[in-house]
Amino acid sequence: MAVAAGCAAPRPQQAATAAAVNTAELPVVTDPRVVDSLLANVRAVDSTIVVTMRYATPANFTGAPLPGYEGNRALLRREAAAALGRVQRRLAAEGLTLLVFDAYRPVRATLAMVEWTRRVGREDLLRDGYIASRSRHNLGLAVDLTLADRATGRELDMGTPFDTFSAAAHTANASGAVAANRRRLQTVMEAEGFANYDQEWWHFSYPLPGPVVRFDVVIH
Repeated sequence: MAVAAGCAAPRPQQAATAAAVNTAELPVVTDPRVVDSLLANVRAVDSTIVVTMRYATPANFTGAPLPGYEGNRALLRREAAAALGRVQRRLAAEGLTLLVFDAYRPVRATLAMVEWTRRVGREDLLRDGYIASRSRHNLGLAVDLTLADRATGRELDMGTPFDTFSAAAHTANASGAVAANRRRLQTVMEAEGFANYDQEWWHFSYPLPGPVVRFDVVIH
């Protein structure tokens, strides 16, 4: 959900390995006009992509919608959104679809996650790399997703729910059908340039050479 490697572009075959990115010195964009010029709605790229933005609802680990999430729209930098559309087209032939849980995340939402860990005494989640105080989601360069059956909408068995904060969610920590499903997701995403974060089977980042910026504009 909140993690990836540094801002330099990783090779697609490399898994992201750091719990946070060094975005502290990056500018924060708050002008909606700039956001509109740099971010794209993934469903405008491919309307068959299923979007259920978990942080716009109480159905997330904090139990409440996060600040900045006021609509069920998944936004990414335009290059990453185009790549996600290509992933969706690859999956169509197999009767599968992407189901997106999160994409661009306002800076204010990331700060709210960090505040939640402190309020409930779970700062270990920051230390252990499950929640990040600085994230590629803020750059519009990370997406959390899974695979689902295109006809029924039923999610493929990935072994754990989204936002499971334990070793069971580590991408390689699976066997049998679950391992095969995770490999399928990783393979199709990497084919279009995304890199998986190895502690979260659902989290992928997209390499985009600079300049990059953080965004803090409400998702409507």
